[in-house]
Amino acid sequence: MKKTKKQLKYIDLFAGLGGFHIGLKKLGHKCVFASEKKEILADLYDSNFNIKPNRDITSIRPEDVPKHDILCAGFPCQPFSKAGDQKGLEDERNGNLFYSIFDILRYHKPKYFILENVANLEKHDSGHTWEAINELLVKDLGYAVDKKIISPHQIGIPQHRQRLFIVGSKNGLAHFKWPKKNKNALDINSFLDKSPKIIPLEDEKKYVLSLWQDFIDKLPLSTSLPSWPIWSMEFGATYPFEDTTPYYSSSKKLGMCRGSFGVPLKGLSREEKFNQLPSYARLDQLEFPRWKKHFIRSNREFYQKNRKYIDAPMRKIKKLEAQSWQKFEWNIKDGERNISKHLVQFRGSGVRIKRFDYFPSLVTVSTQIPIIAKQERYLSPKEGARIQSLNGIKLPKNIGTCFSALGNAVNAKIVTLIAKNLINE
Repeated sequence: MKKTKKQLKYIDLFAGLGGFHIGLKKLGHKCVFASEKKEILADLYDSNFNIKPNRDITSIRPEDVPKHDILCAGFPCQPFSKAGDQKGLEDERNGNLFYSIFDILRYHKPKYFILENVANLEKHDSGHTWEAINELLVKDLGYAVDKKIISPHQIGIPQHRQRLFIVGSKNGLAHFKWPKKNKNALDINSFLDKSPKIIPLEDEKKYVLSLWQDFIDKLPLSTSLPSWPIWSMEFGATYPFEDTTPYYSSSKKLGMCRGSFGVPLKGLSREEKFNQLPSYARLDQLEFPRWKKHFIRSNREFYQKNRKYIDAPMRKIKKLEAQSWQKFEWNIKDGERNISKHLVQFRGSGVRIKRFDYFPSLVTVSTQIPIIAKQERYLSPKEGARIQSLNGIKLPKNIGTCFSALGNAVNAKIVTLIAKNLINE
């Protein structure tokens, strides 16, 4: 007679859209408590899973949390993210929320836990943050602990999105293995809707892409598109950057230079001179970092070699209202030089073009929703949910809120694979 698997109880902290819930429910386990600060996500969680989440995990006593076998938490990542202030555990708003997890683990002593955060947590503060967390979990609480950075593309989902998963067990981890890598990712088209709810690309962004396509078309095929970001404001610029910076240069010296797109700085006040420089060149820095010097140097050299081809499109690109639109990232080495064949993201770092084989990481910034260039539209909410293995749930109606939540969500399929190997009953 086949042995029936035991149903375990779990809690879902910082629940968001419910990736942990879906991942563990698929294995037959039962959620007995959830916590989510944002009202709209808490209401959706109740609607999707019939559980009303606690709204402030810091205000509830550990003894008031129901008994459970598994603690799950995708605790706030902003304190550890490269995009944030990186205050870590010292972040007064979100960093110390890890201690709420610690208090619940200490009181209830569940058999297992699964935590998720940004990959940068592992290296934050030169590794000291992870060392502190690991010491609390191992020495203070007595868990066997392991961690691994996993991306959906490693388990067959065409999305690059590295996240750090941390597992713990009171019974040791000799039985545990991380999910096997699946090198054969599913076709990206299988994640797209046949009749999607269209969020059309704005006309102004279509125009931006048309200018950059013209830029590409003007270059000879023998000229490779740069692997480093194109900063078009460096085309014609001569302000100092190698041994010093504009901030630490005399007004007289700057007056002998040219600013963004070769604008002469002679005869301008110091303030006016700085207004004619790229924003990244106005900083109070005695010396630019090596990577910035490399980008500036490479762009100026590229322009000098190719100016006869690209001066015409550059006259239009320099008139674009957003500086980020004047930057271009071609992440397709030797790929077809046709933007409409690829995926696009309008990022703060520039207009990024990626191959149409893997979705870029969904992020919390709603302005960076991936664009299906050939259809001149944004990825739909349902498609975003499918990428995160959150099929079929109700999503926030507001597009910005929806993609912010999807960017914060834990991938449910990864949770299922980890939990299946971790839970040894």
